Amino acid sequence: MGDLMQAMVLDEFGGPEVLHIAAIERPRAAPGNVVVEVAYAGVNPADWKAREGWLSRYFQYQFPFVVGFDAAGIVAEVGEGVTGLKVGDRVVTASNQGMGERGSYAQFVASVEERCVKLPDHVALVDAAAMPTAAITAWEAVFDVGGTEAGSIVLVNGGAGGTGSYAIQLARMAGARVAATCGPANMDYVRGLGAELAIDYRQGDVADAVRAWAPEGVDLVVDTVGQGSLLEAVEFTRKGGVIAPIATLIADEPTIDPARAEARGVRVVPTISSHANQPRQLAALVAALAEGKIHAPEITLMPLDQAGEAHRKIQAGHVRGKIVLVVNEALGR
Repeated sequence: MGDLMQAMVLDEFGGPEVLHIAAIERPRAAPGNVVVEVAYAGVNPADWKAREGWLSRYFQYQFPFVVGFDAAGIVAEVGEGVTGLKVGDRVVTASNQGMGERGSYAQFVASVEERCVKLPDHVALVDAAAMPTAAITAWEAVFDVGGTEAGSIVLVNGGAGGTGSYAIQLARMAGARVAATCGPANMDYVRGLGAELAIDYRQGDVADAVRAWAPEGVDLVVDTVGQGSLLEAVEFTRKGGVIAPIATLIADEPTIDPARAEARGVRVVPTISSHANQPRQLAALVAALAEGKIHAPEITLMPLDQAGEAHRKIQAGHVRGKIVLVVNEALGR
């Protein structure tokens, strides 16, 4: 057995209680890969779904398994053929967990070089760790699916969560007008991200509020909530507009009637990031963060050994911004 590391692992699928600290073998850098010493690991809804086994359709789990798509830290090892990164570089990564390898809730994580982006010195590791999954998904929806540009009119359903926090900022960065739905406690938060209209989904009719704000319809709806929460979006999206529901993996989820969307001239494009797009998107996001065009959402820090509690919070919904696990704060923020 090689060198060991501490990680939050699961030996079987289940609730947050299956996550526990264990000493397991640390990854080595395969050709074209790097190993990152993790300072911070971002937490996403996809993590609890991975913990419950929802990703079995995409890869074969190998137990003990480590969840976690997102990390920021220091390059500890580079594999054969790696030319763009070196040991000691500060980086952010979308890990290889989506390919069935162990994820980022650990002292070390492996990543393909292309999905590992060097950080300028002034970009905080903790801010970078909050970014990959949520911000890449937002980029996919706002730009690759939505084609947002100056003058576009965009509604973000669920503006206070991780993906929503980035979607608002990216749309504003492009010069779009943005509205966002959120709970009453998050109205000021989404306005602070750049939404000119914050809509309390618990009060009144969202569709009426959107129509009053954009009488000719919106160009893009980024739906980070799903689960039938905004089926009426097809009625206030203009002809030629796009609805981008972020993939939730939830079975039998209520969805917009395709016939109604076709009759309205609206495209519904289920949105999930791809391994092919991630390198380009993450590099662009790091540049935007470094240039101050976007900033980290509100971050709640939790220690690695409280990953189970972090999962409880994110699975219950209504987390503002992002939860980030502290793995090794000594590596620097």
